[in-house]
Amino acid sequence: MLRVRASLCQSWRGFKTFPCAAVEVKNEPILGFQEGSAEKKELLKALDDLKGKTEEIPCVIGDEHVWTKDIRYQLSPFNHSHKVAKFCYADKELLNKAIVASVAARREWDLKPVQDRAQILFKAADVISGPKRAEILAKTMIGQGKTVVQAEIDAAAELIDFFRFNAKHAVELEEQQPLDSDGSTNTMLYRGLEGFVAAVAPFNFTAIGGNLAGTPALMGNVVLWKPSDTAMSASYAVYKVLRDCGLPPNIIQFVPADGPVFGDTITSSEHLAGINFTGSVPTFKRLWKQVAQNLDIYRNFPRVGGECGGKNFHFVHKSADIQSVVNGTIRSAFEYGGQKCSACSRMYVPDTIWPQIKQGLLDIHKQIKLGDPVEDMSTFFSAVIDDKSFGRIKKWLDHAKSSPNLTVIAGGNCDDKKGYFVEPTIIETKDPQDDIMSEEIFGPVLSVYVYPENNYKEVLHLIDNTSPYALTGAVYAQDKNVIDEAAKTLRNAAGNYYVNDKSTGSIVAQQPFGGARASGTNDKPGGQHYVLRWTSPQVVKQTYVPLKEWKYTYMG
Repeated sequence: MLRVRASLCQSWRGFKTFPCAAVEVKNEPILGFQEGSAEKKELLKALDDLKGKTEEIPCVIGDEHVWTKDIRYQLSPFNHSHKVAKFCYADKELLNKAIVASVAARREWDLKPVQDRAQILFKAADVISGPKRAEILAKTMIGQGKTVVQAEIDAAAELIDFFRFNAKHAVELEEQQPLDSDGSTNTMLYRGLEGFVAAVAPFNFTAIGGNLAGTPALMGNVVLWKPSDTAMSASYAVYKVLRDCGLPPNIIQFVPADGPVFGDTITSSEHLAGINFTGSVPTFKRLWKQVAQNLDIYRNFPRVGGECGGKNFHFVHKSADIQSVVNGTIRSAFEYGGQKCSACSRMYVPDTIWPQIKQGLLDIHKQIKLGDPVEDMSTFFSAVIDDKSFGRIKKWLDHAKSSPNLTVIAGGNCDDKKGYFVEPTIIETKDPQDDIMSEEIFGPVLSVYVYPENNYKEVLHLIDNTSPYALTGAVYAQDKNVIDEAAKTLRNAAGNYYVNDKSTGSIVAQQPFGGARASGTNDKPGGQHYVLRWTSPQVVKQTYVPLKEWKYTYMG
């Protein structure tokens, strides 16, 4: 997938320039896993190899594998009797040791040519695309409860794309240089940040963890990677691939940890240079406040970047294609059990076409298979990630059943005897301001508000003002005037905005991802500017003509 172009750029190392080749990459093809295909055979073998086994995962500081007394387990969401991984939490002392070792390694790593650093990610992408694909997919399926297609688009395609495109963008960033003038040259050096970056990863995408840690490292930074407890197995597999592909020790420290302990430790270090975060709003706010409170101790102002989820909408106009609305909403709301930051969880439908859309949703709902994605690959989605998630979603289902404003029209049940299973649930609301239309649920729950057909303009403003989030949203309409009007009204309501397409499914380099308001800092990982976020540029002017006079000409 990597092709080197014949162009050259000038890059600065000390007082020398060297050529750097630009690169061309393409999005990783998504494999089909058809019966009898080579990829399915490899995946089935990898799944079988993991069946009933518990992987032991230490903290890794440099080349040292460390075990603390604080032992934890990752459980399979659809079979919580299966301990997928045994791991331990790094304590404050170990985290500080990791910081010291990383900072000591930073200078040499930052001075390494970007092409050399990029080559590690290119190699890692090739390894994940080939020999390690089945293993990482299997660990994502068993550990995070993903179906084969959801694992494939995440732990293979998206992760590979992050590594390849970010490496490409890092190399090509060196071409962005200031103007020279007569007698002097100007060079922009894209240094890493002075200190360390803390990468705090979520459970729902193996790819996100790889990107949160991998991209700052690519740009010359050292990183403390806190993987999610419920994505430990796949995250460790990605970390090992990076190390096997040439990532030196101490550049990325693999440190599972209790969230508050990790947050308290990194924010109290003078060397904190940045936080790269994906997770909940309360956690991100806590980290931001801690950084603000500790500003006086830092050597630099830390870069704080985060993505925090959304309350994503599908707006349907009377001119919409009904089949597209139905199919897109089913996929967006229920794929991976609604556990995507971009999943549709609120829908606005005109009363004149609601009967058709409702029937379409109910017809498909009857066909959706909820179960074990390993034993039955026809499963559409599986269990939610853990007991905390299950309990939170159950409260919303109870709210829907007890509220006079809400009617459960499909699903609504849940069971955690074997796994954390929640039925795909569709709820109709009479009140567009009900909490279920504004708060993030992060589960397979879709709420629908049916509006009078001619009130669509008011509904567009309602969508914009109902939720504090602004991550993704979709407008379904064939009327071009309505499409244009919606785009203006909803300009700030979503960072990723779709027209006649579902609110999920962003692809690296095609739809760089992120939103504003409570959804985060909108740094758009997957785009060409994302790598710049993790650099501290230095401009070097070198003059070749001696200055022979201190006076200016006007002085006489």
